[in-house]
Amino acid sequence: MHRPRRPAFTLIELLVVIAIIAILIGLLLPAVQKVREAANRAKCQNNLKQLALATHNYESVNGTFPPSMNAPVGGTFPTSNGSWGILGRILNYVEQDNAGARVNVEVGYDQPPNSTSGVPQMKVSVFLCPSEINNRVRVKTDGSPHSYPLTYGFNFGTWFIYDPVSGRGGDGAFHPNSHHPPAAFTDGSSNTLMAADVKAFTPYARNSAVPSTTPPTTAAEVAAYVAGAPDKKMGPAVNDCTGHTEWPDGAVHHAGFTTTLQPNTRVIFNFAGKDHDVDFNSRREGSSATQPTYAAITARSYHPQGVNVAIMDGSVRFIRSSISLETWRALGARDGGEVPGNDW
Repeated sequence: MHRPRRPAFTLIELLVVIAIIAILIGLLLPAVQKVREAANRAKCQNNLKQLALATHNYESVNGTFPPSMNAPVGGTFPTSNGSWGILGRILNYVEQDNAGARVNVEVGYDQPPNSTSGVPQMKVSVFLCPSEINNRVRVKTDGSPHSYPLTYGFNFGTWFIYDPVSGRGGDGAFHPNSHHPPAAFTDGSSNTLMAADVKAFTPYARNSAVPSTTPPTTAAEVAAYVAGAPDKKMGPAVNDCTGHTEWPDGAVHHAGFTTTLQPNTRVIFNFAGKDHDVDFNSRREGSSATQPTYAAITARSYHPQGVNVAIMDGSVRFIRSSISLETWRALGARDGGEVPGNDW
């Protein structure tokens, strides 16, 4: 007896089906990515909201907003890491009471009791944007944990940060020894930035000669300052690019951003045969008794077309990279009398 033949796909039919599936996957993936990014952006905004509330709770208890660090006037820190930054000072207000109780924020985080507390190496989820691709601990040369990065920088103003001779600080919401009360924000708390997205493991240069007091207005000007700085934290190794990798540290290249350039401006500098998108800090705060600090630390994110920001009134919003430099700088200054434009 002859068995009846079973119907089967021809090779052409099979190829057509595979092609249709590939097309459907190609159409579906962008939609999935958009949904994922929308969820990440919402989570990121929630993190900034928590940081804004914590900063305001700190002010309610202490009467002033926290300083970026407490730096010696006319002197230098006895250790390299000096005083802790804002994130260390608000630990108790972001449900990290146990961590806050284990550290002394006026002692360098690489010194006892902080160096044995394990806190600097802690991953604190609210300090990290879910879109950050370098969500990993920074390690020392021996492979042991050094510190965990952060992806939210606080507003240090336009360009000038700190003069160790006079103790004068910049025009931002935060700077060394700031301790500003709400009344210091004469431009209005709703017109002044508190914090913004930054990227972890950002390449940067520091400790140059004193730059011009006039803020640079282009990426090329900032790259020129980077070229003249002898201490370049960039290169081919995993830990060569170390900006925004120490959440306890109060230095602007770790804890802050400036409004020197608009969000997501690419400052390209070639080092060791590779192009880097770089930041610049003329002199690490607390490392010199005489040289002032100027910094171009750009707000950056992995969110398409802009960055999330927290405002000093506690609100959170998304600002596009296309914002004018004039408006961006007006938002960065706390008492400059500028009126931000309508492009934010």
